[in-house]
Amino acid sequence: MALVTRCPSCGHKMDVVALKCPVCGTGVTGRFEIDGLFALSKEQMDFVKIFLKNRGNLSEVQKELGISYPTARNRLNEIVKALGYDVEDEERASEREILEKLKDGQISASEAISMLKGMKKDEND
Repeated sequence: MALVTRCPSCGHKMDVVALKCPVCGTGVTGRFEIDGLFALSKEQMDFVKIFLKNRGNLSEVQKELGISYPTARNRLNEIVKALGYDVEDEERASEREILEKLKDGQISASEAISMLKGMKKDEND
């Protein structure tokens, strides 16, 4: 079961006020802050799990999810923003990351070209 982080009535952020051990029944009451990761949508959390499983390799994430590299990058940027962090210009970051992978020999020139063309295609969609 997912943690409810928004009030179903008004939409404001919910507070956790009690914790209970399911084994012995010990409970703690108070006001507890929910980490921003728990406020992510199920889709975003699934993406984070796949991203971590692939050790941050967006090329592997995009292959596993069957999406384009730029779409994977955009989803990651949405999660970064949802966690309250600034995101550099997405297009430049994506281009820079593709070129770094090419430079490091992680991808071929044809893969880099395909990824860069995919970015332009996603912009037009």
